[in-house]
Amino acid sequence: MSSLAEQTGVSTDDQLRALVARGFQFFDPRDDDGDVVAVVGVRAHDNVIDVVRLHGEDEAIASRLPLDADILAPKTVFWQRTGPAREVLSTLLALPDDQTPGLLGTPSHCR
Repeated sequence: MSSLAEQTGVSTDDQLRALVARGFQFFDPRDDDGDVVAVVGVRAHDNVIDVVRLHGEDEAIASRLPLDADILAPKTVFWQRTGPAREVLSTLLALPDDQTPGLLGTPSHCR
């Protein structure tokens, strides 16, 4: 089964631009040699923080956390997806801002 991003031809770059338009701020932590270890995007809104980590085209993690969470080591995660970047970003972009899965009702695409 192909992802929405694959079906619509939306690129990872387009998805990242859409996240920036929603208020995500991105940074690229580096190792001791100066090599990028991931691209990380963070956006705080309402009572949550959305975080996405891209380690490559085939490895991404997106999470929705409580506003007071330690984003590097959260104790509570309301929602999370892992997998290829295009699929994870597509699912994150479809996640409604006004819902906290598990707390305010879980949308069908988060089950």
